[in-house]
Amino acid sequence: MQDQGRSTRKRTGGRLKPFKNRRKHQLGRHPTETQVGEPRFRAVDVRGNGEKTRALATNVANVNTGEDTVTADINDVVENDANPNYVRRNIITKGALIDTSEGTARVTSRPGQTGQVNAVLVE
Repeated sequence: MQDQGRSTRKRTGGRLKPFKNRRKHQLGRHPTETQVGEPRFRAVDVRGNGEKTRALATNVANVNTGEDTVTADINDVVENDANPNYVRRNIITKGALIDTSEGTARVTSRPGQTGQVNAVLVE
């Protein structure tokens, strides 16, 4: 999301003049929208000396079954509160319900930020 900066209007409705230009760190990026499919990843430079791994597509998830964690295959996206259209397009975000080989699970990680899908089994 892009930082819009402060308002151009005062509380009284008067105009405020900008005191600085936009900075590089205020730029945003498009959402990654991780899809179900053949695994594809992209490394992205971030502010500072870091790097993020974006999962553009993935078909495996680390599913916590209660006592242990197993690697499961992702079959489909069942529900996604972020956007109803994401279910039709098979896009995985945090909080999405996915159908896996272990059963239905809720995504707890952010695949577009960490590059992996971690999920918890839903009873």
